[in-house]
Amino acid sequence: MAEELTRNAGTNDAFTLVLNAQAVPGSQWTEGQNAILSDAGFAVASETIRGWPGYAETPLVALPALAAETGVAALHYKDESTRFGLGSFKALGGAYAVARLLQKELSARLGRDVSMEEITARAVPEAAQITVCCATDGNHGRSVAWGAQSFGCACVIFIHATVSEGRKTAIEAFGAEVRRTPGNYDDSVREAQEVASAEGWFVVSDTSYPGYMDVPRDVMQGYEIMAAEALDALDQPPTHIFLQTGVGGMAAAVTAQAVRRYGTDRPKIVLCDPDQAACFLASYRTGARTAVHGDLDTLMAGLACGEVSALAWEILQDHGDAVMALTDATAIAAMRRLAFPQGGDRALVAGESAVAGIAGLRLAMADPEAREKLGLDASSRILTFGTEGDTDPELYEELIGAPASQIRA
Repeated sequence: MAEELTRNAGTNDAFTLVLNAQAVPGSQWTEGQNAILSDAGFAVASETIRGWPGYAETPLVALPALAAETGVAALHYKDESTRFGLGSFKALGGAYAVARLLQKELSARLGRDVSMEEITARAVPEAAQITVCCATDGNHGRSVAWGAQSFGCACVIFIHATVSEGRKTAIEAFGAEVRRTPGNYDDSVREAQEVASAEGWFVVSDTSYPGYMDVPRDVMQGYEIMAAEALDALDQPPTHIFLQTGVGGMAAAVTAQAVRRYGTDRPKIVLCDPDQAACFLASYRTGARTAVHGDLDTLMAGLACGEVSALAWEILQDHGDAVMALTDATAIAAMRRLAFPQGGDRALVAGESAVAGIAGLRLAMADPEAREKLGLDASSRILTFGTEGDTDPELYEELIGAPASQIRA
């Protein structure tokens, strides 16, 4: 039975903490996990993506005042709001998976090895005959659409009922056709797969399920670049990494980089779910991948996922130490705290799906029992990932009370 702690039920500061009973301190990176994410695969992804026009490392921002306020020794925030101009870390995954898919498919169709240089240079006109598609809450679809436009193939994106019109318009700006479907995110995933199978299209999804593993593996391998940049920039390894989840691809990629790099001395990994889409909490509670159902109605739209990715679970069932389920209100409070800092910290534009890690840390440090269970104290060094900026500018201004341009200024 997993250890569980629930606090402040029915309030804005409510949270549930579940420890992962399967996580073994000092557990090794297995051959099976290396078949999902490896140093060799990372090297290929890194060489490819770093060669794209517009590539630049995103900043790792130290937040000493917030660290002192929270009660930890150091707090760093990897700010992905400027990644390739798309506003989120997803630019690293979806577009890379599109390029890899085109390379493989065009090599097969043309009967020769098509190089990645040819793909990125749009030197193979037959790419226009290929259509890629995916389901999205917004950011992954934007990355896939951008990749399709960049590499010369067609693109159709499926969004579910609650994805905002602002996010829909942002995807369409990259030339993709956008189709809105009834239901929640997981329903749109199934719709994308069914239409793709009927039309002969190629799904580029960031979640994996039985029979669909290769493309999500490429997506996750691209995400590792963000983790590597952050860990390279730190003077000392973090003691804890707080990660928002969704289907878990980003969290698994960051965890994979940390485990392969630090081995048995890896940081403690704490996952953070929206309480209305807490599929990792349900899974750690039962010890197996467990779906949550309903409309998954959370403000943290990029995390509104009810089913854990099969590939992410292979990593996070061993190397994720705990999960916290958090309210939307705590996310909004974290957004505002980053936008209007105190004590000389840099002001940061963080979208509603970017801050669950920060929110989880603040809640855990404010609770003595949660601190003890997570091994947090005044010497802890925390790494978090700000996975998006104002990807829905109107919503951001509504939540913060000021436009992102004012915060950046």
